[in-house]
Amino acid sequence: MLGLYPECLVDSWIGKERWAFLDLTAGPFSWGPTVGGEGVRTGISLPNVEKTIGAVIEITEEEAEDKLQSVVQEKFSLFGDDHHAVDVLLAEMDIYELFVFRHCKGRRVKLALCEELEERMGDMKSEMETFQGEEQEEIHRRKAAEAIKRMEQWNLFTDAYEDTKNYTVARDSFLSHLGATLWGSMKHIVAPSSAEGAFHYYEKISYQLFFITQEKVKHIDLLPVEQNAIKQGLASFIVPGQKVQFHPHMLALSEDPALAMAFSVARRAATVPVLLVNGTYKTSVRSYLDSFILQHQLRRLSGGELLRGAHFKSRSTLEVPVFWFIQEGDPLLIDKHYQAKALLDMVIVVQSSQSDWESHLQCNGQSILWDLRNPLKAGLAAAAEHLAGLVPLHLTYSHAHENAIQDWLWSFGCNPFASTSSGWHTSLFQSDTIARNYIVTSLEESVQLVNSAIDLLIMERTNDLSFKIFKAQEHSLVASYNSVVSLWRQIAGAVGDIRYGDSMRSLSMLEEASQRFLETTNATLAALHPIHCTRQRQVEVQFDISTLLGFIVVAAILLFLLRPRRPKPKIN
Repeated sequence: MLGLYPECLVDSWIGKERWAFLDLTAGPFSWGPTVGGEGVRTGISLPNVEKTIGAVIEITEEEAEDKLQSVVQEKFSLFGDDHHAVDVLLAEMDIYELFVFRHCKGRRVKLALCEELEERMGDMKSEMETFQGEEQEEIHRRKAAEAIKRMEQWNLFTDAYEDTKNYTVARDSFLSHLGATLWGSMKHIVAPSSAEGAFHYYEKISYQLFFITQEKVKHIDLLPVEQNAIKQGLASFIVPGQKVQFHPHMLALSEDPALAMAFSVARRAATVPVLLVNGTYKTSVRSYLDSFILQHQLRRLSGGELLRGAHFKSRSTLEVPVFWFIQEGDPLLIDKHYQAKALLDMVIVVQSSQSDWESHLQCNGQSILWDLRNPLKAGLAAAAEHLAGLVPLHLTYSHAHENAIQDWLWSFGCNPFASTSSGWHTSLFQSDTIARNYIVTSLEESVQLVNSAIDLLIMERTNDLSFKIFKAQEHSLVASYNSVVSLWRQIAGAVGDIRYGDSMRSLSMLEEASQRFLETTNATLAALHPIHCTRQRQVEVQFDISTLLGFIVVAAILLFLLRPRRPKPKIN
């Protein structure tokens, strides 16, 4: 039957609730990009029990002898005839020590080979003691002394089985690999990275579904799309306290010249090199829509009215335009490789008529096929990215690279964000991520508002006259600030207890409280400004010794110049 093909066989899974598992004994499995990708899932991506813990516990007498013989041959193949006997004994001691540490220490059933090695170690110690004589060179005596001291500190051949402490190199390697894997599960599953941008919480999500066909369809139920599955999938992205609405529309390119023009302008063709999993190289001519050109054209239609619903400017309702193009004939993609794309103000989905499109991904040596007739999975993933910033599971942010990196190990599960299955049901892990993204955005904007208000208060000059007015506003300022801080603590506590529903209900109150604190701050500053602008008619003159001396000198000069003079007698 068309569209039916085997799913990718994996050893990991994410459940619908908050659980996931990794089977460390299954495999080997591999999946990821066929060529040119990074972070591909391989047989060594997960800790291997057989090659680590299993090898230590289940090794037999014959396997132990073979391992020891191969290590001895590999080690001594590098030795020549010019090496001193001390160096040969040291090399032999290194081999036996590592082998005993891995395969003899702490075993329930002791190997006969381990007993032979214990006797050989005793003989080697006696041989080392013979190189401590005065007739030997200083460097050889020092090497022998260090080797004997090292042997005396050994505790390798104990008969006690260590149940709680196992110091084998294999188990240390296993535990370190397991720790790195668990850390990866935190970054990709429990608390994954999000797309760039701010994602606000709205009380209502209104999906505007535009189904665009070549020719006009008589009734919307006759469209080759699973409308109930689309609505169910989109409704799974709402969080507690939210409501969802669907407004389906039908558009035909044959009856809308402007829309047909926008579609034609955005349509492109490209030659894409393809390397198949069997090593065959070929070129493929792909027809695709350029998402940015199509976005630009759709914005211009009817002056942008196509993107504006009844609640376009509402703060409580978010309009999500979804353009679902249904095309017959040759396969049609978006940006050469995708079935759906999330943009800043819309979601674009393309549906074609081919049922087994060979994608750029592979699983266990077989190409992963896409059913282009049903882009539901890709459309839901794009809608979730537009709505709340969810990204595919294999993507995460690397602080070392300061960029996004790929790790395809985590691309599994029956959800829209995994590439190894055709399932599209959202896990509770993804619902938690949606709620956290809303909460983080609200908290960040609240902190910015509060900090901006505090900066305004810091920049305000104070004096004796403004103190009384500020004192009158102090109670309202402190009360509005405390209400914001109380909501911060309340939301943080609810998130810590995984009570996202309680946190969602507090977000609108937090926005109002933060805005109220900013308004109270502006009202306080407005009351203080008339005092700063009032003209003060008091002239303050400061006197000091230099000023006094200046007045005395000026007075003396004026007295000398303006003093009355006696008239001189006139003599004829």
